[in-house]
Amino acid sequence: MSDNFRLLSQSLLSEDWGKLTKYDFELRLRDGSWQRQSREVYDRGNGATCLLHNLDRDTVLLTRQFRLPALLNGGLTELVETPAGLLEGAEPAERMRLELMEETGYAVSALTHLFDLYMSPGSVSEYLAFFTGEYRDADRVGDGGGDREEGEDIAVLEIGLSHALAMIEAGVIRDAKTVILLQRFALLRSASA
Repeated sequence: MSDNFRLLSQSLLSEDWGKLTKYDFELRLRDGSWQRQSREVYDRGNGATCLLHNLDRDTVLLTRQFRLPALLNGGLTELVETPAGLLEGAEPAERMRLELMEETGYAVSALTHLFDLYMSPGSVSEYLAFFTGEYRDADRVGDGGGDREEGEDIAVLEIGLSHALAMIEAGVIRDAKTVILLQRFALLRSASA
C-alpha cells in the first residue's frame, strides 16, 4: 500500500447495506516516527452522479428525495440532488445512464466524465465519478421516480440554472455533489462567455 503505512489488524464491525471495518495501523509521521492509530471505515462501494442541462431552456434536472442521515442530522426531510447511484460493478458512465433513466425518466447517451472525487475521505471509502450531459424533451422515455423496491420515491425537478444556483445560496440545496456540479457548470459557462 504505502511505505508510510503498516496495517496491524482489521475487524469487521457490521456488514449490511455497506461494510463497516475497524483498522488498527501505524502511520509514519513527517518527522519519521511511527504513530499507532485506529479508524473505522465505511465501504458501500463507489458511485456516479450527473448534472443534466437543457441548452434551449437553460434548465437542469435535479431530484428530491428522503435521506435518513439528513433528517437525523439537521431535520431535513428531503434533499435536492443531482441523480446518482452506486456502480455495483458496472462501468461508471453506463451505470449513470441507467440511474438517469431510473430516477428521471430521461435516456441520455452522451455523457462527459469530469473527475472522480472522494466525498468524505475521513471515514467513507466511496468515490463518485462526476458527469455532465445534455437533455432534450425527446429524451424523456419514462416517468422516473426511482425504484420502489429499493425504497426510492424520487421527485424530478426541472429548474432554471440561475434558480438552482440561488437555491444553493438560500440553503435549499445542501448536497455536496450537487453544489460541486452546479458551481462547476456555472464557472465554465461564465469563462466561455
